[in-house]
Amino acid sequence: MKTGRLTSVILSIALLTAVMIGLGFLVTQVLVHVWPFTGEDQAVRALVAARTPAWDRVSNMVSLIAYTTGLATVLIVAGCIIRLAYHSWREALLPAAALLGEVVVYLLTTRVVARARPPVPQLDVFPPMRSFFSGHVAAAVALYGGIAVVLAMHSRRRAQAAAWWFLLLIVPVAVAVSRVYRGMHYPSDVAASFVAGLGCLWIMRRAMLRPAGPESHV
Repeated sequence: MKTGRLTSVILSIALLTAVMIGLGFLVTQVLVHVWPFTGEDQAVRALVAARTPAWDRVSNMVSLIAYTTGLATVLIVAGCIIRLAYHSWREALLPAAALLGEVVVYLLTTRVVARARPPVPQLDVFPPMRSFFSGHVAAAVALYGGIAVVLAMHSRRRAQAAAWWFLLLIVPVAVAVSRVYRGMHYPSDVAASFVAGLGCLWIMRRAMLRPAGPESHV
């Protein structure tokens, strides 16, 4: 990546981080007593009340998809397949770059925005003041969205491209529901995660993917 592109990526990630911090401030300070944020506690409690042992296991398996081991496994396998199928390092590394950007935005945002997790029995153990935003959901958006971008680019029909997007974005949506179900996040936390994940994906796609040509396959 050339110096100019790298500088653009750094500035864009910094801007996205500022946006996420601003959203965090709005959610935790300004809009606390404004609908629909006033109903978030009830929404989480409703999901908690609907818990069953079977759904607890399902939600755990879904959450594991967005844990470090699950993300690393999908990242390596998808990267190898994309490289072999399309002979492009840029496309193969796009999901990894988007995921790396998401990690940076998450770490910086959670250092500034402190939001307590929902006051319900929680099924996982994580730092109590890192509810905003969900790193698991944002990571799933960046990774699976990155894969969808590459597959959609090589689709011959719009319907096929749309199908890839639909299938691969089911994963982060499922992760989002599971994180709220498990009492780890509010709905606004997981909604903000899509902003962070898609933002990182857009930044990296713009920086890394160029029109087809000899230099795009190095």
